[in-house]
Amino acid sequence: MASGSEGQGSPPSTPQRPPNRLGQERSPYLLQHAHNPVDWYPWGQEAFDKARSEDKPIFLSVGYSTCHWCHVMERESFEDEEIGKTLSDNFVCIKVDREERPDVDKVYMTFVQATSGGGGWPMSVWLTPDLRPFIGGTYFPPKDNISAVATVSLKKGTSILAHSYEEEYGGFRDAPKFPSPVNLMFLMSFWSVNRSSTEGSEALQMTLHTLRMMALGGIHDHVSQGFHRYSTDSSWHVPHFEKMLYDQAQLAVAYISAFQVSGEQVFADVARDILLYVSRDLSDKSGGFYSAEDADSLPAAGGSEKREGAFCVWMGSEVRELLPVVVEGATGGATEADIFMHHYGVKEQGNVDMEQDPHGELQGQNVLIVRYSVELTAARFGLSVIKVSELLASARAKMAEVRKSRPAPHLDTKMLASWNGLMLSGFARVGAVLDDKALLERAVQAAGFLKEHLWDAERQIMLRSCYRGDEMEMGNTVSPIAGFLDDYAYVICGLLDLYEATLQPEWLRWGEELQDRQDLLFWDAEGGGYYCSDPTDPTVLLRLKQDQDGAEPSANSVSALNLLRLSHYTGRKDWSQRSQQLLAAFSDRLTRVPIALPEMVRGLMANHYTLKQIVICGQRDAPDTSSLLATVNSLFLPHKVLMLADGETEGYLYQRLPILSSLTCQGGSATAYVCEDFTCALPVTDPQELRRLLLE
Repeated sequence: MASGSEGQGSPPSTPQRPPNRLGQERSPYLLQHAHNPVDWYPWGQEAFDKARSEDKPIFLSVGYSTCHWCHVMERESFEDEEIGKTLSDNFVCIKVDREERPDVDKVYMTFVQATSGGGGWPMSVWLTPDLRPFIGGTYFPPKDNISAVATVSLKKGTSILAHSYEEEYGGFRDAPKFPSPVNLMFLMSFWSVNRSSTEGSEALQMTLHTLRMMALGGIHDHVSQGFHRYSTDSSWHVPHFEKMLYDQAQLAVAYISAFQVSGEQVFADVARDILLYVSRDLSDKSGGFYSAEDADSLPAAGGSEKREGAFCVWMGSEVRELLPVVVEGATGGATEADIFMHHYGVKEQGNVDMEQDPHGELQGQNVLIVRYSVELTAARFGLSVIKVSELLASARAKMAEVRKSRPAPHLDTKMLASWNGLMLSGFARVGAVLDDKALLERAVQAAGFLKEHLWDAERQIMLRSCYRGDEMEMGNTVSPIAGFLDDYAYVICGLLDLYEATLQPEWLRWGEELQDRQDLLFWDAEGGGYYCSDPTDPTVLLRLKQDQDGAEPSANSVSALNLLRLSHYTGRKDWSQRSQQLLAAFSDRLTRVPIALPEMVRGLMANHYTLKQIVICGQRDAPDTSSLLATVNSLFLPHKVLMLADGETEGYLYQRLPILSSLTCQGGSATAYVCEDFTCALPVTDPQELRRLLLE
C-alpha cells in the first residue's frame, strides 16, 4: 500500500528499496512510487528520448496521491518484483500526477473514454514513442478480479451529472452518489428566475433535500467535519473516505447559498463546519490550502496494512468505553453511549453492509450517520432537546480527541492554484453571508498566498503548484509548472468573490490582470473558447477544450461568468462580447446536452437575464453602509455584481466606471442603487426597501 511522502505515516515493516528517479520529484503522488521496483520516469524529455532511441512503447500511469484505487494497483502490481521487471524491460514507464499535469491527463483520458466508454484513475495508457496512444484503460488487476473491476466500474459512470432524482435520500442516482455541487448550484440559479413556477419549486426542493440528506449522512464527517469524496450507497451512508479540497470549496458555497435561499440555520452551520475542517486540517501557515487527505490509513489497533476509513470509523465497544456515564433522568437508565449510538446508528456488530465493503476493511465498524432528529432522540429517552444537543456535542468532541491519537491518513501537501482559487471563493462567500470577519481574514490570507507563491510577476504567469517542505517552508520544483486554464479561471473567480466580500479594489485589479493573461495564453481566436493548456506546448498532443462540468467545473464554464462580471466592473465591453463568443463556441453542446455543462448554463442565464449592478454609496465601515451590504449578502442573487462607491474618485472603480461619480448618498445616508447597464432604479436608503427591490 502506498505509504505517502517522506516523513508521513509509519515506517514500512521491511527496508525500502533504493529510490528510482521519482525520488527527486516533489509531487506527493510521484514520491509514493519512488521505491517501486519499476524504472519510473517523470513526464519529460528524458523519457521521450529513451523511448525513441530504444524504439520502445511507453507505459503511462496517471493518478493522484489520495486515490484509493491507485493505492490498490500499486500494492498489487507496481510493488510486485516480477511485474515491475516486466514493465521496466519492455516499456519506458512514466508516472504522472494528474493534479500537476491536467493537460497530459485530459489528452489521454479523452482517448480512454473514446475507446473504452469510460474513464477514471488510475489511468493506464500505452503510447508509441511519439506519444500517440494505442491502448488504454483504468485499473488493471494483476489477474482477473471481478469484485475490484465491478467496484471501479461503478465509479466510471458517475463523473458527470445524472438525470434522475432519487426522492428518498436526494441526489441524482441510486449509487454511488457524488455531491455534484455544480448541479445543485444550477438548480438554485434556475429557481432564482422561476420562483413562482412549479418547476422552480421542484428544483429548489430537490436541492435542499439533497443537501439536508448529505449533511445527515456518513459522507459528512460528524466528528472532524468536512465531507468525504462520495457515498458508495444510495443513502449517503458509507463514503469513499478521501477528502478533497475542491469538494470542500464547492460544498461550502452550495450550503451557504442554500442558507440564503431558505433561511434555515442548518445550512449555515454546515458551511461553517466545512471551513472549520479546512482551516484546521488543510491549511498551511503560508495561507495556502493543501490538496487532500487520503482515504487509507493504518488501523489504530496496529498492523502494517493500511485500510480505507480506518481513521474515521468506530466499533460499538469503543463508543461504550468512551461514553459510559449514565444520564440523569434518561429512560431506562440509559448511558451517554446508548443515546449517542441510537442517534448515529451505531451497532454492536457494525453498521456497514457487506455490499459497501468488498474488501472486508470495515467489518465490525460503524460509520456515523444521523438516524433521528434531535427531537425524536430526546423523546425516545425522555430528555430535553437542549440536554440531548449538549450531550451529542460533548460526545463528538471526545471522539475527536480519540481520533488525534490514531495514525493519521496521508496528507497531500501540494498546493494547487486552481483548488486554492475555489477555496478562496468558499471562504469569501461564506464570510460575506455570515458577516464573519475571521473567515474574511482567512480569505484575504489565501489571496495573499496565491499572489506571493503562485504568481510569477516577472514572467506574468500563474504557477500550477507549490509544496510544503520538510521544515514547513514553501518550495517548488526546479522547473515550476506553468499554470493551466483552470488555475487562472478559478483564481479569477475567487478574486471577484473576495472583492464582493471585502470591497477592497486591489483584488479586482489583480483579477483584471489575470484575465488579460488568460486571454493571451489560452483563447482560441478562430473557434472561440479557451484551450485547457498552452496551445503552443509541443509535448501536448491535442489542443483540448473541456466541455463537461464534473467533480470540478469546466474552466470554460467558470470563465463565461468571470468575463461577464469583469465587464461590469471594468466597463470593458470586449469581455462581455468574449463571454458570448465562448458560449457560442459551446452552443451545440449546450443545446444537445445542457446537463453536461450546468455551470456554463448558469453563465448563459446570466447573459440572458442581464446582471444587476448593485452600487452602495457610503463610507466603508459605517453602520448604515454595513446594513445595506448585509441585506445584499443575505440574498441568493446569482446574476449580480456588487460594488462600493466610497467617494474616492481617483480609485480603481471610479477610473474604469466614470458613471459612479454621479451616484451619491441621499440625505447624508448610505444609499443603494440597483442598475442594469447603469440605468438605475430610484435610490433607496432603507434595507427593507432594498430587499424588496432586489427580489422584484
